[in-house]
Amino acid sequence: MITLSNTDIQLPSGDLHGLAKYSELKEMARGGNGVLYSAHDQIVGRTVAIKTLLPQFRFDRSYRRRLLREARVTAQLEHPGTVPVHEIGDDDEFGIYYAMKRISGENFFAVLRRIGKGDEETVGAFPLRRRIEIVTATCRTLSFAHAVGVIHRDVKPDNIWVGNFGEVTLLDWGTAKVWGESNFDDDRYQVTPTRPQHAMSAEVDDPAVQHIHSGIADLPALTPTKQLLGTPTYMSPEQIRNLDLDERSDIFSAGICLYEAMAIAEPFRGTNQDETFENICSRQPAPPSERSPQHQIPARADAIVSRAIAKQPSARYESMHQLIVDLEELIQSL
Repeated sequence: MITLSNTDIQLPSGDLHGLAKYSELKEMARGGNGVLYSAHDQIVGRTVAIKTLLPQFRFDRSYRRRLLREARVTAQLEHPGTVPVHEIGDDDEFGIYYAMKRISGENFFAVLRRIGKGDEETVGAFPLRRRIEIVTATCRTLSFAHAVGVIHRDVKPDNIWVGNFGEVTLLDWGTAKVWGESNFDDDRYQVTPTRPQHAMSAEVDDPAVQHIHSGIADLPALTPTKQLLGTPTYMSPEQIRNLDLDERSDIFSAGICLYEAMAIAEPFRGTNQDETFENICSRQPAPPSERSPQHQIPARADAIVSRAIAKQPSARYESMHQLIVDLEELIQSL
């Protein structure tokens, strides 16, 4: 809440460098390489999110370079569907960091999981039309990124943030491919792990929706010469095969998100990573309307998904814009 008391104040004294200008650092989350903090910007007077590396990586040149690239890619993608970056810096204690807008809301997977559990309030707040709108908004952000030479490479509901006021934000550009860069820029960075196990499978009676909210144990790590970047269940066939990627790889991943958003089920999930990859590269999943008839998915939506997740890139939409046009027409028909 903005009040006079937190706007009509003096600037802090002293010459503040690095993270010294921030107070009230509180850890919010951590991953394999980084830590996300909530903090108060004493200069501007707002709450921000700050990302740094874990202590063991803070002064490693390779990890520093990767975080700096992530920060700069995020900062240069100025779009309503991305998180604004306020500052990039190098702190004596914490090393490379970047401060960004602190957003509220939840990730899209949490929404889909509650729908899968039959939560009536969530079902009412996120009907089929709204869920498709969220995927469409994500596609608009990706269309902008593609126009400026960036491929996300890790599009999934976990990285789609749904704000408290309806805003949709695509997060985590840490595995993004920038125009002119090879698919594998650093051997140390591995596949993003799958979702952690959720202790709720006993609550699930409908096998058609079980995958989306029962959770699957982490899949075993890959061991090729150069590690893949992304999340196994959302990778395109060409991503799995270590081939050159273009925007059609993100279209494939967005198609999986669309399937999941409509059917409340994952199209390619296998019992292990090898089976999942085999499904993605070789198996055609049941159309969403057949997989989950209880959600009343129109046949027109099946056709859109089928084209988006075609095995061959040449058979998919040529651009994210084409996919968006079909999705907007679908939304209007609902």
